[in-house]
Amino acid sequence: MTVDRMLPTPEAHDLLDLTTEIATRELAGKADDFEARGEFPREVLRTLGRSGLLGLPYPEADGGAAQPYEVYVQVLEILAGTWLGIAEAVSVHTLSCFPVAGFGTEKQRAMLPDMLGGELLGAYALSEPQGGSDAAALTTRAVAEGEEYVVTGTKAWITHSGHADFYNIFCRTGGPGARGISCLLVDADTVGLLPQTPEKLMGLRSSAPAALVLDGARVPRERLVGTENEGFAIAMKALDSGRLGIAACAVGLAQAAVDYATGYAKEREQFGKPIAQFQGIGFMLADMATQVSAARALLLHAARLKDAGRPFSIEAAKAKLFATDVAMKVTTDAVQVLGGAGYVSDHPVERWFREAKVLQIVEGTNQIQRLVIARSMTA
Repeated sequence: MTVDRMLPTPEAHDLLDLTTEIATRELAGKADDFEARGEFPREVLRTLGRSGLLGLPYPEADGGAAQPYEVYVQVLEILAGTWLGIAEAVSVHTLSCFPVAGFGTEKQRAMLPDMLGGELLGAYALSEPQGGSDAAALTTRAVAEGEEYVVTGTKAWITHSGHADFYNIFCRTGGPGARGISCLLVDADTVGLLPQTPEKLMGLRSSAPAALVLDGARVPRERLVGTENEGFAIAMKALDSGRLGIAACAVGLAQAAVDYATGYAKEREQFGKPIAQFQGIGFMLADMATQVSAARALLLHAARLKDAGRPFSIEAAKAKLFATDVAMKVTTDAVQVLGGAGYVSDHPVERWFREAKVLQIVEGTNQIQRLVIARSMTA
């Protein structure tokens, strides 16, 4: 199915055409193999960086492409429709560049061209084993000693852990709660920074997260991003944008499932005619397509608010909530349309079904999104 996209500039059309070409040429033939082996596609991401796809929403002066979020999320959608692991990696890397781009010192910002060009891959280390959704309760601590911080603690579920070149480490430099948290920019080769074995996931195996242990890691104080004890605000602002990225991944995955299920239903014959002509299947496909279109519209509305400089965090939460729930529903229905064929790995809907689930969890569970939305309505 061809998606009718309304884009702000001819340049944006060209960018999406380029993304489609790269997805077809560089990604389509590799996804199944990398996912089956659980291998992280570092060189593929480097290729995307050199093609200009890892710094899209950042200014050209920093090495980015100065594209609006409206365009960036549609790039992610195209990538996710071919290989979710890559799209999620691009989203996480873009999120990881946000603290330095928005709050970094001049010296820190000198790293942005390599970050946004994909030569330096980023990771965002906020979650902890006992504090996932309750991020303000994190216990990783950074103690100032002279011109360094000594950082001790454990981070959990860190995408790119063990592969990243730099980490945003959110740690406690002050008292309890959100007001005692700071953000440190930490190089991967820092002594005492110890990535652990990747998790064994249901899906998204090429981009499996891993815990990150900080065992007395010494980080120069000049690597403090923003102001001491004000890191939680940086983390939350980054997540507002990151939720748009995950929503885009969900829309792309769901659209791929709709397209594949539709194609299969038009070719698969039972009782002398294609199963798409049976009302039970046709109505299912119609609902799937409608849900994806609605999710895309909600996503683009939130992205356009961000581009206009208007408040968008609640709309981002709505987009993340709705789009990821749609991805789970649509991939489940795609398996059902294929019947027994949908339950075997010969068809990609089996993998998409497994991958969709994680999108309801990352960047804030959908229960947290509902909590954020409800509080905005009742405060």
